[in-house]
Amino acid sequence: MSDLTATTTDIDSRLEGHRVELTGYCYRMLGSAFEAEDAVQDTLVRAWRNIEKFEGRSSLRSWLYRIATNVCLDMLNAGNKRARPVDLSGPTPLAQAALNPLPENTWLEPMPDGRILPSVADPAEAAVARESVRLAFVAALQHLPPKQRAVLILREVLAWKAAEVAELLDTSVASVNSALQRARATLTDHQGDAATADAADPLDEEQRKLLERYVAAFEGYDMKALTALLHEDAVMTMPPFDLWLQGHDDIAGFMTSIGASCAGSRLVATSANGTPAFAHYKPNPDGPGFVPWAVQVIDIQDGAITGMHCFLDTPRWFPLFGLPDHLDADAA
Repeated sequence: MSDLTATTTDIDSRLEGHRVELTGYCYRMLGSAFEAEDAVQDTLVRAWRNIEKFEGRSSLRSWLYRIATNVCLDMLNAGNKRARPVDLSGPTPLAQAALNPLPENTWLEPMPDGRILPSVADPAEAAVARESVRLAFVAALQHLPPKQRAVLILREVLAWKAAEVAELLDTSVASVNSALQRARATLTDHQGDAATADAADPLDEEQRKLLERYVAAFEGYDMKALTALLHEDAVMTMPPFDLWLQGHDDIAGFMTSIGASCAGSRLVATSANGTPAFAHYKPNPDGPGFVPWAVQVIDIQDGAITGMHCFLDTPRWFPLFGLPDHLDADAA
């Protein structure tokens, strides 16, 4: 059956089958969970409306990536570059810690693994996919001009050939190779911890035990036990607030002062950005049970926790992650 004679159901199914990988691509390009999903929806609508113009000279997948790339480039023309708190300033000393929120479009956003990581059989391919959606890597991508960003993702992450990328971008192979070289150099300057974080899928026994101890220490609000799990240079971030903390003393000090209301919290395991993550519920101040407080994305390196990235805009994040808006008082 040709594309031109396919039934509506066939077309819907074939387009929908590319949603997850396209969302991963648009997320890497844009750094925003919601903008990525909007871009993919726009891509699929454009594809549906123009399916009769698809002549089959390239694969349907390549055609969709061409549309998605154009959608993302149009969105990036506004010049917005998303970041983590660690990208904007130095660490905040505990004595100067103040909760100053910045606008939503400032921040790199978390993304549930299930929305951006398609199932693949090849472990090496799966590892590359996970590494390339980590917060540090996506933050590094934000330093690239939009077309260089597209070239690097298509070539390095998705393993497209230079000729395929050149065709998609309507440019030459030489231009693609030049853009890739420049992009690699820039990424090396900004990638930082993205290159050194430990693989998180599947978790090995040491990592599982580390996370179990983290949950026990956090829920027990045992700062001695918690800081024993943290790398000496561990960081804690809390978008939409611009401050970030570094080191055992400042993190523990913050949690027992400004963050003291988190005592007695519960953590529910999830996954985001190719790394372990938790839904953080605080005790309900107005009654029994627990209410949403943050999505925590955890970085692990060399058997220690190097990053606790706490995204506090729970009305946005908990529905995106499919998380309940309340935990009962007897929640584990």
